Amino acid sequence: MTVHFVGAGPGADDLLTLRAVGLLSAADVVLYPGTYLDAEVLAHCRDDAELVDTQDLDLDAMVAVMAEASGRGREVVRLTSGDPSVYSALAEQTRRLDALAVPWEVTPGVPAYAAAAALVGRELTVPLLAQSVVLTRVQARSTPMPEGESLAAFGATGATIVLHLATARVGEAMRELAPHQGEDCPVVVVHRASQPGELVLRGTVDDIADQVEAAGLRQAAVVLVGRALGRDDLSAGESFLYSSTRDRSR
Repeated sequence: MTVHFVGAGPGADDLLTLRAVGLLSAADVVLYPGTYLDAEVLAHCRDDAELVDTQDLDLDAMVAVMAEASGRGREVVRLTSGDPSVYSALAEQTRRLDALAVPWEVTPGVPAYAAAAALVGRELTVPLLAQSVVLTRVQARSTPMPEGESLAAFGATGATIVLHLATARVGEAMRELAPHQGEDCPVVVVHRASQPGELVLRGTVDDIADQVEAAGLRQAAVVLVGRALGRDDLSAGESFLYSSTRDRSR
């Protein structure tokens, strides 16, 4: 049977896609990230479904559960927080499933950064301020960053920067970005967007680390950095796509 990697979105059960709900309702075995997921998401599962919390399992143990259940003809859903295309370990899990000849498919979910931006009512790509979004992280207890992918390099572009897995390293990240984005650059930190305990911190590159520390945040937050987050920036432009001066005859 097919293993379905399903994006659970930012956590709220009503931000799942219709496809995700259907797959959860049909699943015999559901693996889920207990650290990041609102328990209400699992209410879409059948009462007799086997629920496996992956927060204490390593990669090989997770794959073993999926492969064994699939081999017994059981429908398997592997929930990921946000969207499987970002920081979900999809590549290494599917590589192992391929080696075992276990079929798999991917269902997208609402990315955490999109939920965070929606919560504060900000577009991340504002004309003349930022037309690119960089999704990245900081180096901590994790695999090394590829050569060239430094915060300084990304900050120098002026793009809106979205930091995942960086809650405990916000101060370090802001020090690296300050020379490029400016100490007055707007920053928004969203903790557990759409979930119980949701918290939004608004500040600047200069002061946001102090706010994060005061709030005691250590994980499950998305950090948004960029001029596009400021509502009153006079240098912002408007989209040519919707301009009254645009020739719409062709």
